Amino acid sequence: MDVTTPSAAYDPFAWFYNRYWGPEFCQDVFPVFERLLLPLLPPPARILDLCCGTGQIAGRLAELGYEVTGLDGSAAMLSFARHNAPAARFLQADVRNFTLPEGTGPFDLVVSSFDSLNHILTLAELNQVFRNVERSLTPGGLFLFDLNREDENDLVGSTIDIVGDDHACLVRSSYRPDTRLKTYELTLFQAREGRKEGDYERIDLTLFQRYHEGEEIVDLLTANRFERLSTFDPRTSPGLIGNDSRIFYLSFAAA
Repeated sequence: MDVTTPSAAYDPFAWFYNRYWGPEFCQDVFPVFERLLLPLLPPPARILDLCCGTGQIAGRLAELGYEVTGLDGSAAMLSFARHNAPAARFLQADVRNFTLPEGTGPFDLVVSSFDSLNHILTLAELNQVFRNVERSLTPGGLFLFDLNREDENDLVGSTIDIVGDDHACLVRSSYRPDTRLKTYELTLFQAREGRKEGDYERIDLTLFQRYHEGEEIVDLLTANRFERLSTFDPRTSPGLIGNDSRIFYLSFAAA
């Protein structure tokens, strides 16, 4: 079964992500950036935010004086990102096969956060992402990304319900250990503009994530000329991130 999710599938979800998850994760993850990255990389270093979503992280980095470019496949996500990070530059492209426009890059840092790379569903495609990242970096440049752990699936079977005055979202998840594939079924309700009472638009979509073994990640990074790999585990550094279901990987492009 081909479960590759086209980039446009994220468009109907962008308003919800921008309202809730983008700001929340930015607040959670920035202490990790301040610990792992910012001491190594003072402004005005050039940063590529890969799978930048609605741009909250890009905006925070740009406010600190970094030269930030955000890249995402979803046009709707980027529409919010341009509003949230007006000082950053944004590109619409697929992370698996992007080519930077002339005059863009190379970068001193590539960052990809909020388990974005779990949405890359095969090792072959993840290898393409890593190859593109290596080509985008200066020699010795940094690459930081996070991936969800497989054991975060202790929560599988639960639902997330968020209800506002003019919207609601229900997220249901399921997991297949044999394929390490997690499925998210989302149902979104949003009030129509100028609506009468009870007039809502309903959107249903399905998103997927795959859990990659740590050894697989190390092998792919090594094959793409990354070195000095280290990991950061929020479970051993309490208080640095609100969600400890992920591991951060930091590596350097070959000099």
